[in-house]
Amino acid sequence: MRLFLTLFIALISFGQSFAQFPGSGIQEVKKPVKWEGSVNQISDEEYELIFNAEIEEEWHIYSQFTPDGGPIPMMFEFVDAEENYEAEGDAKESETKRAFNETFGVDEVYFSKNATFTQTIKLINKELDLIKVQLFYQACKEVCINEEYYLAFDLTNKKAKVFTNFDEFEAYSLDDNSKKEEASEDKPVVSERLQKEEAKVDRGIFTIFWVAFLSGFVALLTPCVFPMIPMTVGFFTKQSKTKAKGVRNALIYGFFIVIIYVLLGTLVTAIFGADALNALSTNVTFNIIFFVLLLVFAASFLGAFEIMLPNSWANKVDRQADRGGIVGIFFMALALAIVSFSCTGPIVGTLLVEAASKGGLAPIIGMLGFSLAIAIPFALFAMFPGWMNTLPKSGGWLNTVKVVLGFLELALAFKFLSQADLVLDAHWLEREVFLAIWIAVFGTLALYLFGKITLPHDSPITHISVGRLSLGLVILSFTIYLIPGLWGAPLKLISGFPPPMNYSESPYGVGFTKTGGNSTTFNESDFPEHAELGPHDILAFLDYEAGLAYAKKEGKPVMIDFTGKACINCRKMEERVWSEPQILGKLKNDLVIISLYVDIKEKLPEEEQYTSETTGKRIRTVGNKWSDFQIERYGVNAQPYYVLIDHNEEMLNQPASYMPDVDEYEAWLKEGIANFK
Repeated sequence: MRLFLTLFIALISFGQSFAQFPGSGIQEVKKPVKWEGSVNQISDEEYELIFNAEIEEEWHIYSQFTPDGGPIPMMFEFVDAEENYEAEGDAKESETKRAFNETFGVDEVYFSKNATFTQTIKLINKELDLIKVQLFYQACKEVCINEEYYLAFDLTNKKAKVFTNFDEFEAYSLDDNSKKEEASEDKPVVSERLQKEEAKVDRGIFTIFWVAFLSGFVALLTPCVFPMIPMTVGFFTKQSKTKAKGVRNALIYGFFIVIIYVLLGTLVTAIFGADALNALSTNVTFNIIFFVLLLVFAASFLGAFEIMLPNSWANKVDRQADRGGIVGIFFMALALAIVSFSCTGPIVGTLLVEAASKGGLAPIIGMLGFSLAIAIPFALFAMFPGWMNTLPKSGGWLNTVKVVLGFLELALAFKFLSQADLVLDAHWLEREVFLAIWIAVFGTLALYLFGKITLPHDSPITHISVGRLSLGLVILSFTIYLIPGLWGAPLKLISGFPPPMNYSESPYGVGFTKTGGNSTTFNESDFPEHAELGPHDILAFLDYEAGLAYAKKEGKPVMIDFTGKACINCRKMEERVWSEPQILGKLKNDLVIISLYVDIKEKLPEEEQYTSETTGKRIRTVGNKWSDFQIERYGVNAQPYYVLIDHNEEMLNQPASYMPDVDEYEAWLKEGIANFK
């Protein structure tokens, strides 16, 4: 029973683990992308400008064609193009990847490791020998950075220079090379106070292994696998002349079970490619195929039919197993995999589908976890036959295990259909419909566990066990928990499974509209200047000086929230951490929030534009201004980034970055507020 409850909780959290990044501590100024350029002449009038980007491991930059509402796409600005040359169409891009972003509800089209852009230009001024281009883009990992680079293309010598300083770029000419050296982008601005970055641990791969491991133990409890344990133990007891040989054969048998399943995961990775697998999570066709596949698996577990490999396969493998020795043991392990396929096949298939959508080595890791859970008990019971007396007898409870798994498969299937619907933006399976389906599925499962429903292969029920009753109560409680979600409850326990709140019939809950809050109407005219209602109706200032003045007036400390409209983890912090009552109360009542968006494109007045003394970049927009302010003041250029200060603009404690742990974030807030007092 504990195993079932643990697996149930693990499956509910499975879908959200891979999209999250661990918290990171204090950051320094990052430059995760290095640029180079070159020129290819097509004709007397046409040239290709080639932009090559080398991207640090785990960082991404985004395509020109990333949909609106998501991360900031790559943008090119051609200097003095009107009378000198014209860019023919959009720049051609090297191969991109796609991944659906549940926070923004759109696809991300991105590059990792490297990217190449090729822009064809046609000269109008035949005497032109220098073309200048400015690059604007966003680089993201667990934080996001808005970057600018400047490239000057020498058409005569077919080469390019890369600048990070706008004034140098603007002043550069081919006639003045003696005063210009190749610009180096390797001069990071480092804050003296902020020297170290917390270690980051990617927990996604461990989650895959853990869920697969638990799934393997559950597979042991199915009618196709559990009865084979005494048969296997009997074989090793009879065939092994000494105990030492029996132990050795049992270990070899377990090893071969692992090898067989890991080879299956390796085959999936090899067929699709480690990098290409991640694209499956946003491919509509594959998501619909996965949906249908899981429906088939669910129907099989519920008793509609059995998925079996051809009997001839099992017969041939059995004959090979009779050969004895290591070869015979290998074929015994293969026989186990084939004979038990009607029960393990749907579990393995589901694991491979889910792991494949995560990309990389996930299928191999998943099969390693699953096979270890199968192999360890078989090997141990073969080594210690006396333990067999502790096993429960086979019976109708084995089919109950299959049925419970069938319901879980059915619920998971609609996650993939929802993914396809989100990508298409078809609104067939909005949040309320998805939750209604899950309520029906888990409600029916609860009735089944209480003995109110029977299925084709069930044994007659005269009573239900305490364990079955307990699991039924857990499922019923979970079903009741889902119901308020139909009226707008956030349902954080299953965050990442249903469609996002904004993908619903009533984005702010049934009966509510966004007039300043879900339950309270605010008079906007009462707001201080430069303030607005932020997430969860928190009063937030969009101007630093205005917010600081208001904090002095109210006698409260300030939290500077360096954020971005296209900052994924900023939204995650707001949705999953700021929404917690102990956090929300402090943000609303104990602090003045100044939210400075570093990616706002609103132009500054001409007289307020300048070149940054810190970074050398041209500051032309409101977003540029706040990004430069963050770098100059705190030596950091990544978001999200939070700073608690007093009225003298002194820090109350060390700043914080992405911190998904609610307790840790609360402790950080408490420390700063206490230091202010």
